Amino acid sequence: MWTGWVGNDGKGGGPVIDNAELGYDWSTYPELLQNAGISWKIYQDIGNGLTAAGAWGFTSDAYIGNYGDNSLLYFHQYQNAQPGTPLYNGAKTGTNISAGGTLFDIFRNDIANGTLPQVSWVVAPEAYTEHPNWPANYGAWYVSQILDALTAYPDVWSKTAFFLTYDENDGFFDHMAPPTAPQSQAQGLSTIDTTDEIFAGSSSYPVSTFPAGPYGTGVRVPMVVISPWSKGGWVNSEVFDHTSLIRFIESRFGAQYPGIVENNITPWRRAVSGDLTSAFNFTSPNDSKVQLPSTIAYVPPDDLRHPDYKPTPPAIQAMPVQEPGTRPARAVPYELHASSQINPTEGVVTIYLGNTGKSAGVYQIYSGKGQLPPRTYTVGPTAEISDSWSFLQIGQTQYDLSVFGPNGFLRVFQGGFGAGNANLQSDILYVVRSHGVSLQIMNQGAQPCQVGIFDFYTQKTTERTLSPNQSFTQFWSLERFHGWYDFTIQTGADPIFQRRLAGHLETGSDSMSDPAFASLT
Repeated sequence: MWTGWVGNDGKGGGPVIDNAELGYDWSTYPELLQNAGISWKIYQDIGNGLTAAGAWGFTSDAYIGNYGDNSLLYFHQYQNAQPGTPLYNGAKTGTNISAGGTLFDIFRNDIANGTLPQVSWVVAPEAYTEHPNWPANYGAWYVSQILDALTAYPDVWSKTAFFLTYDENDGFFDHMAPPTAPQSQAQGLSTIDTTDEIFAGSSSYPVSTFPAGPYGTGVRVPMVVISPWSKGGWVNSEVFDHTSLIRFIESRFGAQYPGIVENNITPWRRAVSGDLTSAFNFTSPNDSKVQLPSTIAYVPPDDLRHPDYKPTPPAIQAMPVQEPGTRPARAVPYELHASSQINPTEGVVTIYLGNTGKSAGVYQIYSGKGQLPPRTYTVGPTAEISDSWSFLQIGQTQYDLSVFGPNGFLRVFQGGFGAGNANLQSDILYVVRSHGVSLQIMNQGAQPCQVGIFDFYTQKTTERTLSPNQSFTQFWSLERFHGWYDFTIQTGADPIFQRRLAGHLETGSDSMSDPAFASLT
């Protein structure tokens, strides 16, 4: 599914939230590039023709055409573009391998002739899209042909960034719900303007099928950044979405070509999703050299459509496991905070969310055992926000709230409102200069409390006894664990009480992925 919104020119008649492909009128980003003087092109095969009669490149032959993935051809201005015009030349031309040649002839010729555009999109035929009935090695071979063409000319490759994108992953076993803007105050809050992020409903879309609410950002999908400045197997946990690619182009060409800022990207998207520049190392890009494997054995052996592969379920079922090991990780722009305040008399939990980082953070808060509906909060840089949950009003004498944020940020608040329940205030202070964190705990209860702090990474427990209103602070160095921390606070006097504080200390420098994954089996 792809989602579009009416542009600032007021055309288009509303949002698009399905694959209807009815034909649209709002302006597209290639037109903005065109007007600014930036060259662009779609590389594709024409299949049976890039016309309505040719289904705009979609064919039953999976080895030709564009699989219908050139979305520009669903806009009237491109459909009506005539030969020789910029929109026609950019979006309605391509190879015709049914009549001869290869899928890569035009691409290779443009590179050899020095006519490769400043911005290009490559759209593959169905057989190379790695959809379930097409082997992944077909896609690997296709991508390798593109990269071989680029790297054959070092001067071209020395100024090229190649983004390999996927439009779906089915969402199986993904542990992260996608960031969304809150639809109403009952569903959360945002310090960032959420205009045009909430689908209010439309006569074109029955509510039973397309309910009102946020339709972005969508489930996570893979993307690989391939360039002279991103080699080495790095991972990047900054939040990105499909608008991030446009924003990267803005960042690359904006200073030289004013007027290429896409006004149809909402303020919320710009605040929450990055521009992909954090994926690159422009300071010392030649620190490591990477040898890639050959894909000669991946050439499709024929041009036949094979039946869908139907795997046989194993006799003994088991959940998949996390692949062990670590990867070098790029620095991300987050410095997030979450703490709680308990009002035992009224049975209310208030959570305070802060942001001292460089980018907006989206927090998602869930109530254990389905006590209350989930909520989502967007907090911009230097901003803070708070909200409350009333548990006694729903007949609950215990609370259980978990706060999730980007890059492994987690806070868990569990406990009860009775006189015998613990009431400990806990906070993490980031001590970037010393590459560690300080954990602060204060006993806000009426009785002395013995506190146990379990450090997941060292597997050690620190114990302290706190009198009423007494606080305790301890510094933990995180250098051994690349800035990752995970503390669980409990007390033997109250078995239902728990605080968990986990995440990553951002120093502005590159790091490593969570070393806890290295030991998972």
